[in-house]
Amino acid sequence: MEITNVMEYEAIAKEKLPKMVYDYYASGAEDQWTLQENRNAFSRILFRPRILIDVSKIDMTTSILGFNISMPIMIAPTAMLKMAHPEGEYAVARAASAAGTIMTLSSWATSNVEEVASTGPGIRFFQLYVMKDRNVVAQLVRRAERAGFKAIALTVDTPRLGRREADIKNRFNLPPHFTLKNFEGLDLGKMDKADDSGLSSYVSSQVDQSLSWKDVKWLQTITHLPILLKGVLTAEDARLAVEAGVSGIIVSNHGARQLDYVPATIMALEEVVKAVQGRIPVFVDGGIRRGTDVFKALALGASGIFVGRPAVFSLAAHGEAGVRKVLQMLRDEFELTMALSGCRSLKEITRDRILAPWDSPRIAPRL
Repeated sequence: MEITNVMEYEAIAKEKLPKMVYDYYASGAEDQWTLQENRNAFSRILFRPRILIDVSKIDMTTSILGFNISMPIMIAPTAMLKMAHPEGEYAVARAASAAGTIMTLSSWATSNVEEVASTGPGIRFFQLYVMKDRNVVAQLVRRAERAGFKAIALTVDTPRLGRREADIKNRFNLPPHFTLKNFEGLDLGKMDKADDSGLSSYVSSQVDQSLSWKDVKWLQTITHLPILLKGVLTAEDARLAVEAGVSGIIVSNHGARQLDYVPATIMALEEVVKAVQGRIPVFVDGGIRRGTDVFKALALGASGIFVGRPAVFSLAAHGEAGVRKVLQMLRDEFELTMALSGCRSLKEITRDRILAPWDSPRIAPRL
């Protein structure tokens, strides 16, 4: 079957993957309202295209934290990718590198930082959960530095795991032939079968629920890498992030897997962008499935976007080739959106190129 858009990979992945694994990747928290809204919210933002502009040359290149990439489309961290495909994180790392963009490796990966680094050159970020044992955290950060990772994406919305009812029903657990490779030899126990979700039980036993702004400061003392805060949804926290001296923010609701009934990330984005007043870059993930979505995010002030499930489902469907194709399709759609909107470079994607539901109505002047 000829794949013509990113969303078609999900049906193939659903067919290929065991139910427990597919449900783990696909489901959200509780009623899954935010999961639907992450996607639906994009449909309520409309374009205001400009015409008669020479768009024969389109430049999508950008710089993220000083690193030049081919497009503002990057790969978000997703746990345990070898459940999706035997090549797991290796395949995603190679696909991102081939596309000239950034891959973020999850703390809970089924390949460790050293193994991912061994796949070849590429710009990679390391997503970090802060565990109760700070020595473990310091070790992980040092290993990421040594392996050539370029930034830490600190997840700040997961003091406890959200109520993911599909995982509870399925008694989700990491299949026995896989391990959380970054934690091997660190005496962090293992994910055991539980009466509900094995992952939820593991997180509650290991992740530090006391994580606070002082720990962001502590993290800055143990690494020279730039720190992005992943999981910010409000202006208040965005301002505190700037005060804390972080290098950037990722507006994220954890793929709608934590607190249900939070806004879609695209709806929260502009509030955060306005709060930081250009002092640090703001990125966004959640629900992005089209090049048009990328354009809308940039028009609302994002410096770049991260995709999660599209990479996972394409990986499950067709391995590395699938992830490469997803990145290429999003790139092609984004380029077309820029051309049809009359934008030749990212700096021309300005707020007046879109109309959001919260904008004042535009009233035509009387003649």
